[in-house]
Amino acid sequence: MPNNMANSTMASEHDFQRLADPYRRELLAHCYRMLGSIHDAEDLVQETYLRAWRSYDNFEGRSSLRTWLYRIATNVCLTAIDQRGNRPMPSGLGAPSDEPERPVVASPEVPWLEPVPDTVLGADAADPATIVAARETTRLAFVAALQHLPAKQRVVLILRDVLKWRAAEVAELLDTSTAAVNSALQRARAQLEENAPLRDELVEPTDPAQRDLLEKYAKAFEDADIAGLIELFKQDVIWEMPPHLDWFVGARDVVRLIEVQCAPTPGELRMVPSAANGQPAFGLYRRGDDGVHRPYQLQVLSVTADGVAHVSAFFYPEMFPLFGLPEQL
Repeated sequence: MPNNMANSTMASEHDFQRLADPYRRELLAHCYRMLGSIHDAEDLVQETYLRAWRSYDNFEGRSSLRTWLYRIATNVCLTAIDQRGNRPMPSGLGAPSDEPERPVVASPEVPWLEPVPDTVLGADAADPATIVAARETTRLAFVAALQHLPAKQRVVLILRDVLKWRAAEVAELLDTSTAAVNSALQRARAQLEENAPLRDELVEPTDPAQRDLLEKYAKAFEDADIAGLIELFKQDVIWEMPPHLDWFVGARDVVRLIEVQCAPTPGELRMVPSAANGQPAFGLYRRGDDGVHRPYQLQVLSVTADGVAHVSAFFYPEMFPLFGLPEQL
């Protein structure tokens, strides 16, 4: 290759990286909302940047680079959804169990929804409005609700309501009409309302009352204080625990589940605070026969003014490093 061609290629690659890298984190959030898996999202962002770099010389600038990257990422995600399907939570697949004493069985063959650390998808700290919007649109319940939507409706709702694209821009990306986009958005919003909780029921992470409740919650687990847990749960609390298919509703069933299935003794469990999907989270460690506490489950909580409303307890110890949680205590 002549030197001038090599230099031109290197300059083009340098320009692409300099201009495109600032959008990497928001594209990761976009792919996560679409796929419900941070691991899949990371792979698809890499694929997006590879495709964009290969096509960069043909980028004519008729749209912004950011819009162009989103177009590529969205199409990559649509292909992935066709190939891999959706990622549900247990509460999206059937009725709750009413037998907390019955052993629960894992279903690892199901591609379950994954939590994501706040540090990975963190919004611009200088813009409080952006932080709130990012938190609301990455909550587990919101991402789980998106999984119930057909892929095209999911795209329309994310691009229109989360990213604030114009209907004409979405229509161009999907090669359809503006009327079809508006119709899909209306159907997606209606279905989302059925599956996602009311946003204003949740307490903001900065609320002092929430911090106090979370401290009591962690201490109850560490002290094996079953009676104390009942006081912290809402009466209609939901407890689910991927990759187990069973899920439970009601404080007494949930506490009975913990009491029978986990049977903790004081000091056996330890809780390390974290944050996931804009929600409070804990890495729960369980003591082994050697006296060492090792990763057991990652709990993501929804907290209201009336107590803990929903716990998603992911038995994914392999995800602890992603959350910056130690491999043992």
